[in-house]
Amino acid sequence: MIKSMTAFSRVEKTEGELAVSAEIRSYNSRYLDTVLRIPQAYLSMEERIKGLISEKVARGRIELRLQIKDESEDACVFEINRVRASAYHGALVQLKNMLNIDTEISLNMLAGHGGIIKPAETERDTEKHWSVIAGCVTDAVSELDAMRKKEGDFIARDFVERLDFIEKAMGQIEKESGSLLLHYQERLKERIDALTKGITEIDPPRIAQEAAFLADRSDISEEIVRVKSHIQQFRAFMDSEESSGRKLNFLLQEFNREFNTMGSKAGNVEASYTIVNIKSELEKIREQVQNVE
Repeated sequence: MIKSMTAFSRVEKTEGELAVSAEIRSYNSRYLDTVLRIPQAYLSMEERIKGLISEKVARGRIELRLQIKDESEDACVFEINRVRASAYHGALVQLKNMLNIDTEISLNMLAGHGGIIKPAETERDTEKHWSVIAGCVTDAVSELDAMRKKEGDFIARDFVERLDFIEKAMGQIEKESGSLLLHYQERLKERIDALTKGITEIDPPRIAQEAAFLADRSDISEEIVRVKSHIQQFRAFMDSEESSGRKLNFLLQEFNREFNTMGSKAGNVEASYTIVNIKSELEKIREQVQNVE
């Protein structure tokens, strides 16, 4: 199965006074690279969240932003910094006396100063929120996976079209390579006639021997067999349930190696032109494979 590595999903879940939202973005990467942005109080859950992601995702850079709003009484506790409040009040009294200002020091003036009233650092049982958080992350990962599969279907269709073209072109190359012996015999005769002006006559068996030698050096039957095998493997990897991006990338390198050899051996212009077109299709496949999980 072909999956794209680029996708996005966002899921929200609410249970009682707890609201959780998970936003995930995925990008191309050689390995599974997970980056989490979660509230400080829930950092102990980091490894479990990564585990939920790895159940569905095998490769790619995954960025998860988790927002958690807890409106319960345990979460809404504040404390007063008495020392700071007293010191700030004393400073206001001094300022009032120094400037001879006859104004009451109000509660608003004290409460508005930063650090006097702040959220209490209390022990909170965040573990009881795990089921909601896990459910939200799991749904977000599932949606991300569905989007990656959908994008992968488009890529797979493109692969199939290009592989069909390559298979058809290979049939043409195989057909043309079958007449190499006759092709070299004709070329040798033409060259000998051009050099000797028809004065010297070479033994036909000797021409046939030399032509056979040249045809053997230009034989691409082994490369054709291997390319056909690579095409079958490529289709098999596409249908596999496992992550196939790395395997396809390696297989493309093998494709290019075979066609480079064929290009250096090609005995006629038509075959060389066909190989150039095939290599152009392989380059387009390679660009797409970079985005496959």
